[in-house]
Amino acid sequence: MAQSKHDAIERNVFLMIVLTLLAVSVGGLVEIVPLFFQKSTTTAVDDKGNTLDVKPYDVKPYDALRLAGRDIYIREGCYNCHSQMIRPFRAETERYGHYSVAGEFIYDHPFQWGSKRTGPDLARVGARYSDEWQRVHLINPRDVVPESNMPAFPWLDRPLRADDIGARMAALRIVGVPYTDEDIAQAPAAVADKTELDAIVAYLQGLGLALRNVR
Repeated sequence: MAQSKHDAIERNVFLMIVLTLLAVSVGGLVEIVPLFFQKSTTTAVDDKGNTLDVKPYDVKPYDALRLAGRDIYIREGCYNCHSQMIRPFRAETERYGHYSVAGEFIYDHPFQWGSKRTGPDLARVGARYSDEWQRVHLINPRDVVPESNMPAFPWLDRPLRADDIGARMAALRIVGVPYTDEDIAQAPAAVADKTELDAIVAYLQGLGLALRNVR
C-alpha cells in the first residue's frame, strides 16, 4: 500500500511539486525563523565580540558616504571576486583576522558574505591600507600589486551622484537600521562634492573594524 502511494506521488507531477515545495518551506522556516529571535544574530557586537543591548555600538549603521560607496561596490560587481566572511579556521584567521560573527552584519541589507575568492576576503580590510593606497589600487591595481589580476576602475574618479541618498536611508530605517531624522536630513550635504572613488574608499576603510583587535 505504501509503495503504491509513493508511486502515485512520483507519477503525479503537480502533486510532486506541491509536496516538494511544502517540504522545502517547512524546512526553511524551521532553520530561518529562530534566527530572528536569537540575540547573536540581531544585536550588534563590541570590540570583544560580545553582544550589546544598549548604545553606543561599535557596529554602527553606514553613514551617508559609506552607504553610497557600498552601492557602488555592489554596482561594480566587487562581490563576484571578493567575499566578506572569514570562516573560523586557523588558515583564515591568521591571514584575515578574527572570524566573522553575525552581529557585525545586522545593518547590511543585503550582506556581502559571498563565497568566491578570486581576490582576498575583504571582511577586515578597513584601515589595513591608507586611503591613497586604496585610490591607486582601484584606479590601476598593478601600480601597487604587480601580480594582481583585478580589473582597473578608472571611471570611479568622477562626481558622485547620490541625490536619493536620504530616501535610501529612510527605506533602510523601515527594515530596522536606526537612522535618525537628522541623519537623513544631513545625508545630501555629506555626499556633496564627493567622487565615487571617495565613496567606495570610505566604504572599504570601514569594513570589519569592530573586531579588528580581537584574536
